[in-house]
Amino acid sequence: MDLTLLWVLLPLVTVAWGQYGDYGYPYQQYHDYSDDGWVNLNRQGFSYQCPHGQVVVAVRSIFNKKEGSDRQWNYACMPTPQNLGEPTECWWEEINRAGMEWYQTCSNNGLVAGFQSRYFESVLDREWQFYCCRYSKRCPYSCWLTTEYPGHYGEEMDMVSYNYDYYMRGATTTFSAVERDRQWKFIMCRMTDYDCEFANV
Repeated sequence: MDLTLLWVLLPLVTVAWGQYGDYGYPYQQYHDYSDDGWVNLNRQGFSYQCPHGQVVVAVRSIFNKKEGSDRQWNYACMPTPQNLGEPTECWWEEINRAGMEWYQTCSNNGLVAGFQSRYFESVLDREWQFYCCRYSKRCPYSCWLTTEYPGHYGEEMDMVSYNYDYYMRGATTTFSAVERDRQWKFIMCRMTDYDCEFANV
């Protein structure tokens, strides 16, 4: 790297570190999110769970047409804020079948804290399950769908939740029988600061 460029960038890095380094910038606490930290090989099943008290905040994936039109996956987790409390229960949701479009949110007002998947050679696709955790009797509100990830079938996927007070509650996916790939829209919601009586919003 050119020394001049280093001297230009160093003050910017120092300012950014000063702003976020000691004040708990939410995305410095990612768990297992690196270029070489894939949780699966192509055509291989996997089960990924965030550490206790953390939820999924980022999803990364690369597509390989030569390896069964499959993807390798990587996830990042972040601890939930103290006002949300500890998870009171966690569970695996129902399976979303391979080769089909689907829409699913965590039942019982849960938040996504993991993914499980199995590859099927016959359809060149995966089935999926969410690992969900409920936080006391908190309820979701102000929910919205992200844009499509990846933007086009076969592209690299890199979804990061930059909204600290929004949590992943599920996803909707479309499946291309031609490309043998999926596009995802993640369901993001805020959670109440108080307990509510609704069992499943």
